[in-house]
Amino acid sequence: MSRPFKIEIAESEEELKKRLQTANLGTQKEKLQMLWWIKSEQVKEQQEIGERLAKDTSTVTRWLQKYRSGGLDELLSIKKAPGAKRKIHSAAIAALEEELKTGKGFSSYGAIVEWLKQEQGLDIEYATVYAWVRYRLGAKLKVPRPQSHKQDEKLVSDTNFL
Repeated sequence: MSRPFKIEIAESEEELKKRLQTANLGTQKEKLQMLWWIKSEQVKEQQEIGERLAKDTSTVTRWLQKYRSGGLDELLSIKKAPGAKRKIHSAAIAALEEELKTGKGFSSYGAIVEWLKQEQGLDIEYATVYAWVRYRLGAKLKVPRPQSHKQDEKLVSDTNFL
C-alpha cells in the first residue's frame, strides 16, 4: 500500500466537473478527472489514480507536480514543437511576390527555381517553390498562348470577349 498524498486543489468540485464535461482532448479529460476524484475525496492514494486511469504512478506524479507548480493552466497546457525553419526567408518571398506582380512573369516553376538561385542565392526544390507560389501566394503562372502566324491581327483586336 502506498502512502497517502496531500495536495490542495484550488478549484471547486463543480468547476472541475463543468470543465471535465466541456474538455475536448482525452489527456485533458484524464487530468481533470484525476483532480475531480481528489477534490471529491473518491481516491486517497496516487496508486489508485494510476489504476483507475490505466497510467503509471510516475505519470500521475508528474501531473501532480505540474499542478502544484503552475495550477490548472500549467497542467492542461499543450506543448507544441516549433517545427523546421522555413527554407524561403521573408525577404525572398517579398521579392518573389514583386516579381510575380510585374508583367513579365515566369514561364514555368522551374524558371522560378532558377531565379531564386540566381537572385536570392537559395537552392529550393521544385515542389517547395510550386507549393509556395501556387498555394501560399495564390499566384498562377499566366503566359499568353502562342499565336499562329496565319491569324489575322485585325480580327483579334476588334473582337471583345468580355
